[in-house]
Amino acid sequence: MKTLHNKTLKSIAFALSLLAVSSPLIAQDSWPNKPIKIVVPVPAGASLDTLARTIGKGLSEKVGQAVVVENMAGGGSNIAFGYVAKAAPDGYTLLLGWDSLVINPALYSNPPYKLEQFSPVTMAITAPQVLLVGPKLPVKNLRSLIEVARLNPGKITLANAGSGSPGHLAGALLESMADIKFTNVPYKGGAPGVADLLAGHVDAMFVTLPAALQYVRSGKLTALGVSNSKRSTGAPSIPTIAEVGLPGYDLNSWQGILAPTGTPQAIINRLNKEIVQTLKQPAVKDQLVSQGFEIVASSPEYLAKQLAIQAPKWAKLVKDSGAKVD
Repeated sequence: MKTLHNKTLKSIAFALSLLAVSSPLIAQDSWPNKPIKIVVPVPAGASLDTLARTIGKGLSEKVGQAVVVENMAGGGSNIAFGYVAKAAPDGYTLLLGWDSLVINPALYSNPPYKLEQFSPVTMAITAPQVLLVGPKLPVKNLRSLIEVARLNPGKITLANAGSGSPGHLAGALLESMADIKFTNVPYKGGAPGVADLLAGHVDAMFVTLPAALQYVRSGKLTALGVSNSKRSTGAPSIPTIAEVGLPGYDLNSWQGILAPTGTPQAIINRLNKEIVQTLKQPAVKDQLVSQGFEIVASSPEYLAKQLAIQAPKWAKLVKDSGAKVD
């Protein structure tokens, strides 16, 4: 694990060094002169897709070119990650990245990319995982769920968006800290898992808060807690898992924009400026917060540092959970 951590830090340090190098070959005012593509590693309609389209609309208005969102789902997000990693570093192909970008190097034996193949642009938002129960399981709080799970080891089915996904690892951390055992049910994405939870085919689920908030508000699903250390601004009535039973429980998911390494610094700076301004517009900010996101709108350097911090944390969870997909 120490070796993986050191490799990760070196990779991020390399990426940071690239941020400090500006390119005389492409001036900031010569870009863009054609449409920009944002590659999203999940199907249309997912929370990452929502964010990409929000960013794309604002970016298009600011730079005067079309911004096209291309959904490239599959392979645990590796298809999209590998595609953007190998794309031309010219500012016309961007990635809407998320936790899986730093999880997959520990999860897959040979992922089609390395972290140093990406130049961070901005951490756009964070969003916690939320622990949900459906109509099949008559519990209303985390303590009750833990009690039922202890009395019935392996009887409660816990859905997630796929083996090694943030939701799966959030569940593994809950099992470890609470000394309980679920039967994990992986799905190909969050949406089909939520659908089966609503239908009563599974008992509970960890999924990103924006993907489920509408069902919590309507009373169709019960939220037992969010995974990060602070309550959500957009859903303050949902407690944190730490405050209702497991002190110290803290996981937070992120979503942000990255470009292929080698993208000129002038373009990285322009992208950061326009995307940050878009995210800070009151109407955009209010919309995203109401959906369960927390606005970050960071510098490129902040995202690079967070990748270096999060990679070993997620890698440890992957190892402890025993998750493997190949």
